[in-house]
Amino acid sequence: MRISAIRAQLLRVWLPLAASLLVIGCASSLGGPSGERQRPSSPIAAASTAPTSAPDDVGGGAPPGAAATLRPATPAPPTGTPSPALPAPQPEPFALDLYREGDFVGQYTFEWCVGASVQMTLNMLRPNDDRTRATQERLWERARDLSDSPFGGANPNGWVPLLNELGIGEWRLVSVPTLDEAVHEAAKAIRATDRPVSLVMWRGRHAWVVSGFTSLGDPAATEDFEVTGVYVLDPLFPHGSSTWGPSPKPNSLLTPAQLGEQFVARTSGRIDLGVPPGYLLILPVG
Repeated sequence: MRISAIRAQLLRVWLPLAASLLVIGCASSLGGPSGERQRPSSPIAAASTAPTSAPDDVGGGAPPGAAATLRPATPAPPTGTPSPALPAPQPEPFALDLYREGDFVGQYTFEWCVGASVQMTLNMLRPNDDRTRATQERLWERARDLSDSPFGGANPNGWVPLLNELGIGEWRLVSVPTLDEAVHEAAKAIRATDRPVSLVMWRGRHAWVVSGFTSLGDPAATEDFEVTGVYVLDPLFPHGSSTWGPSPKPNSLLTPAQLGEQFVARTSGRIDLGVPPGYLLILPVG
């Protein structure tokens, strides 16, 4: 066989084989028979489509190279020293006095202290003052009759009903165990009713009237107030007592301690007053 014939025969076998190999190589490089181009894979692209961590993962995160998709951790709140507590506001000074010039009247006898105290109470609550002896005597006799005392005098058992008869509101006798509580209750009653308070002085032997008070804090606004002074009317002025001391001037402002020199607890007595031993006050009610 001639060489030219052999070459022609080899070409007929080799050319189809080479063409098939060329087609296979192009298909692999283009992404398949369809000819669509495959996107190249990259760590950043993979991290953007995959979760950074599983729900229960602790310390998990994106694979290396995905730092661009990580969120910065939220900083913890500062733990500085707390501000010191502000001091509680101090109570404001308060004062109330029902006394007017001319309300005071002294007792006309050494026995008529209850009559004089009721007379001063009426003067503070009515527009016109009455300082006559006749009115004081009438009030004394009515208090004595209501007291029904075997000793012929007047006491709180008649004093309180007399006040309740006069059309100036309701009154009641109370007993408290301490001086501080007594002035506290007196201030509360005066503030709530705008009426004076009567005190049973000298362990049950004398009568005063409290027309007002001073305090730190307003009793109408808080229970936590402190009475610093009381305005008092002693119908025995200007005489006083050799046992209990001088009578203060009308509408004197006494500290609770000064009041306590003559306002002392009644520990026992010859008459049942219906209240336990203690500091006795006749308080306006309502």
